[in-house]
Amino acid sequence: MALDGKGLGGLSFLDSQDDETPLPPPPPSLEVSSSVKCTVEPVNLGGLTLLKGRVSTKDVFGLPNSDLVPGVYEGGLKLWEGSLDLVEALHSEIQNGRISFTGKRVLELGCGHGLPGIFACLEGAAATHFQDFNAEVLRCLTIPNVNVNITKEFQPGETKETNSNTEAEVRFFAGDWSQIHQLLPYVNDSENDLNSSSGMDPTSGYDIILMAETIYSIAANQSLYGLIKKCLSRPQGVVYMAAKKHYFGVGGGTRRFLSMVEKDGIMAASLVAEVTDGSSNVREVWKLSVK
Repeated sequence: MALDGKGLGGLSFLDSQDDETPLPPPPPSLEVSSSVKCTVEPVNLGGLTLLKGRVSTKDVFGLPNSDLVPGVYEGGLKLWEGSLDLVEALHSEIQNGRISFTGKRVLELGCGHGLPGIFACLEGAAATHFQDFNAEVLRCLTIPNVNVNITKEFQPGETKETNSNTEAEVRFFAGDWSQIHQLLPYVNDSENDLNSSSGMDPTSGYDIILMAETIYSIAANQSLYGLIKKCLSRPQGVVYMAAKKHYFGVGGGTRRFLSMVEKDGIMAASLVAEVTDGSSNVREVWKLSVK
């Protein structure tokens, strides 16, 4: 497993853009079903082993090795530390009886490799949907990772038998957070549905939303949080978020994001795990739930 030592603490941009430079329009949202094969290698997570693909940005996007290009490529081909932190935290939550994926509808936002969503699949989720900004990431990495971890015979959009003996639905969606809700199958009528506990369809929304290293961009946080409120089921839905306290150079981080959540007053946050690796930046896993 090759991880960049700096992770997302200091992002590597191909083309840094100042605040006055407009981003290109986001690509259209679409459901992705096709995939390609890629080389895989094991990832060992404290007794849990998953498989992940190895794909270069040069091969897929024709770009030199870089963490992201704002508005063009959002880093989905790289395996970020937060994704591993999230899987380990979820594993611990299950062992301690604080969460169960069995029969649940799960959405992983900004999935990239999709390891947290794959973990949810293996733990018996009834539906697991993967979202990434780039369709190329889903085709070249996420879907192959799902295939090799679950079953080589599995095809996107089909159902399979899980350990819980229920049929599981696995689907893949590409698009920007400001638009992707128009395509996702399980959404509420509006983000305002979280403001009221009455009148909500109990079958709407996702039971569990997973996201790792998604809050590095201050400019995108409002769209991300709005999407969460549109997609989360009420009243039992939860969000598990892995991220750094601060992303140097871009200004995002858990403190900035959680401040926005607190001001909104709809969701409560609790710290699940904290990871220190000797660097000046701390990685955290948080749980968000509707008040």
